Amino acid sequence: MQTVTTEWLQSIEELKDLPAGQLQWWIDNSKVHEVEEGEFLFRKGDPNPGTHVILSGRLHIFINQSNGSNRTLTFFNAKDITGYMPFSRAVKTNVNGQAAERLTVLTYPFERIKELIQGHYELTEALVHIMTSRIRNFTELQQQNEKMMALGKLSAGLAHELNNPASAIVRGSISLRNHLKLSPETFKKIMEIKVTPVEVDKVNNKMFEVLARKDVPVLTLMQKTAKEDELAHCLESFSVGNSEEISENFTEFGFTCDDMEEFKSLIPRDYLSPVLNWINNNLVTEKMVSDIQESSQRIEKLVNSIKNFTHMDRGSDKEFADIHLGIKNTLTMLEYKLRKGNIKLQENYDTSLPPVKAFVGELNQVWTNLIDNAIDAMEVNANGLLEIKTSREKNDVIVSITDNGPGIPQDIKDKIFDPFFTTKEIGKGTGLGLDVVSRIVRQHQGIIKADSVPGKTTFTICLPING
Repeated sequence: MQTVTTEWLQSIEELKDLPAGQLQWWIDNSKVHEVEEGEFLFRKGDPNPGTHVILSGRLHIFINQSNGSNRTLTFFNAKDITGYMPFSRAVKTNVNGQAAERLTVLTYPFERIKELIQGHYELTEALVHIMTSRIRNFTELQQQNEKMMALGKLSAGLAHELNNPASAIVRGSISLRNHLKLSPETFKKIMEIKVTPVEVDKVNNKMFEVLARKDVPVLTLMQKTAKEDELAHCLESFSVGNSEEISENFTEFGFTCDDMEEFKSLIPRDYLSPVLNWINNNLVTEKMVSDIQESSQRIEKLVNSIKNFTHMDRGSDKEFADIHLGIKNTLTMLEYKLRKGNIKLQENYDTSLPPVKAFVGELNQVWTNLIDNAIDAMEVNANGLLEIKTSREKNDVIVSITDNGPGIPQDIKDKIFDPFFTTKEIGKGTGLGLDVVSRIVRQHQGIIKADSVPGKTTFTICLPING
């Protein structure tokens, strides 16, 4: 069994400046013991045995997941210090510690922590420093992991969302090119027409009168088919060629049989077919260009939302920002899940709110986790209502996110912000989301609370405006 000396303890970076007397006292009141490979130094949920100094070997720290597998958090090696630290609230261990190699450990018992705190200030201070450094490192890693997981959740949906308008642009451009190949024949027939400028103006005015109508009804499929058949019959009675295609497009733009009658009165009978085909040709071109433009704008909107969501072009300092912009960007990123879940969105924003001083990228993690959780909670509804509300209370901004899912059971309500606690199915949750949300809100000197009854769950975040 290894003999521990004050000189050996002072070779540990965090203990190098401590008085030898305090270290000797620590050695005298601690126990050196061995843990064989595969055996546990401590298990999750057990009473905390105390503070451990790894003398030799390797300790595997992990948690059990709901699917029966283990998730590695870290490894501790010789000269690492773990276990209970002074002023920690963890009276029970919340992770597992298993010997990856045969361990030799110096353990100071949990029962004598008060004695350590009261009589050995420098040693206590060093152990507290180890604890705070470890918490800080773990929190940074945890937040980064959660951010990557949040982006991972969104990536599949974003790929789908970007693919749709991109495919529409490709299809539209091919169709437009093929359509324009037909233009010369139509143009030739138009050039043979001999009409006065006044007659041209009358036809032109009538066309724009129809296109300017704002009361075009939204038709069901059956209504649209009936209108198309009626218009096609009307065009055929006027000996207009290509009547089926024209009726389909004209119906979409709101043309009626009465309009065809008026065109008939304005255009000589021999020229009615080429003129209406020319109008149809231009409307089809306009519609194709409009569809391509709309798809391009959809891609631009998504790309801008991704850029703003990740805050990739900004520094890491707090800055004043519009709280609504981050929420709206998050909703854009999650729009595919809202549609998929048949969820109605209700937004009640106080547009008079001033900018809030915050780490904008981190706040986007808060909105993503809370909104994504709300969407998942409403999955059992087959539809849902998501309400997001902002308001001001003195020097604070209040954001509330409410869903009409089944609610949080009372027996677990106090655990939802605990690390690694999750009620989601295997593979759907890590248990880190709400813990990270809570940490980020506290980092902003804010408050988060959850109120839940069946059919209504509200997470309320209170953030100081000036950080």
